[in-house]
Amino acid sequence: MENFVFEYPTKVYFGKGAVKSYLSSELKKYGETVMLAYGGGSVKRNGVHSEVLSVLGECGKKVVEFSGIMPNPTYAKVQEGAALAREYNVGLILAVGGGSVIDCCKIVALQANFSGDVWEEEIEKHSFPAAAPIPLGAIVTVSGTGSEMNGGGVITNEDKKIKTGLFAAAPRFSILDPEYTMSVPFPQVMSGTFDTLSHAMETYFGYPNEDNVSDDIGEAVMRSVIRNMRVLLKDRNNYTARSNLMWDSAMAENGVLKIGKKTDFEVHMMEHQLGAYTDCNHGMGLAVLHPVYYRHIVREGLPKFVRFAKNVWEIPAEGKTDVQLALAGIDALAAFIKECGLPSHLTELKMKDSPEKLLTDRALEEIAYSTTILPGSYKRMTGSEIYEIFKECM
Repeated sequence: MENFVFEYPTKVYFGKGAVKSYLSSELKKYGETVMLAYGGGSVKRNGVHSEVLSVLGECGKKVVEFSGIMPNPTYAKVQEGAALAREYNVGLILAVGGGSVIDCCKIVALQANFSGDVWEEEIEKHSFPAAAPIPLGAIVTVSGTGSEMNGGGVITNEDKKIKTGLFAAAPRFSILDPEYTMSVPFPQVMSGTFDTLSHAMETYFGYPNEDNVSDDIGEAVMRSVIRNMRVLLKDRNNYTARSNLMWDSAMAENGVLKIGKKTDFEVHMMEHQLGAYTDCNHGMGLAVLHPVYYRHIVREGLPKFVRFAKNVWEIPAEGKTDVQLALAGIDALAAFIKECGLPSHLTELKMKDSPEKLLTDRALEEIAYSTTILPGSYKRMTGSEIYEIFKECM
């Protein structure tokens, strides 16, 4: 394993009725004004909004509502939230929703107390803003991103056509009630849980290839995601499966799987840039890209792909070469994606415009060559190879 230092700041409250049981004790630690942040209104329809408001009222908090956070949160939305937080001298931001809401609020929390521009400071100056963020709490209604247990937030800068991660601060506390996920449309559940699987794979397919604890845990998380997604396909409201998937999500992105590892995350970079241009669903975009990308790097990362086939998909090695076994593991992943009703081609994705218009060869080439290339892949990517991957995904 690589050398590492590990510390984690987020306190997690997990289980049925967690909001009523634990939120009030956390609220006592912060100022009188709370920004209640959420997305398009589903939290009002499913009763979560009223439940949270009730606890806030019992604790005597003044509430400022910040709503309308979109699935791919924009930098303009961040600025809107930051201005609101400054205007009302907010003492705590309470993000209620999935990864998009939590991601947006992380950057709002930092931007509100920073006199400069967070995007410019982090992305263009490669420096961290010298400001302490407003304390942040999260109540998760859609699991998958793991945003409830890390400090990064993925934001789309529409002016620059860039979707990328910014860093602010992890939530001080996160409340995870699996029952909250039961009112979410099922395709969104499947998309989110595939994002969890993607996070685990992006971490797993990286050095070292030698035996290490992080990969052992990663394999267990991947097997759990696959097993419990299959349970939900038969019984959508199975509480045990949803609770397992909710904790899988947190485990996949709370840093534990990354201890002593070099990670890949090139598929995330490709999907982020695709999302910047098309506003496509994140988890579904990942589902399209992963098998194709893995076929491009399988020979360079052969030992890990062999292990993936045997230990995650339980494919017998007898009668197969290492290459055949590794490819069988990727085929199993592709078959699982179809089994879950997730898309296999870019043209199947819902986008802000027709795929035929947005995903022309010229557009794909522009997206490919503007994709960030990370150093962790088994094979060093180039713009031209990413362009080939996109074309194969059509």
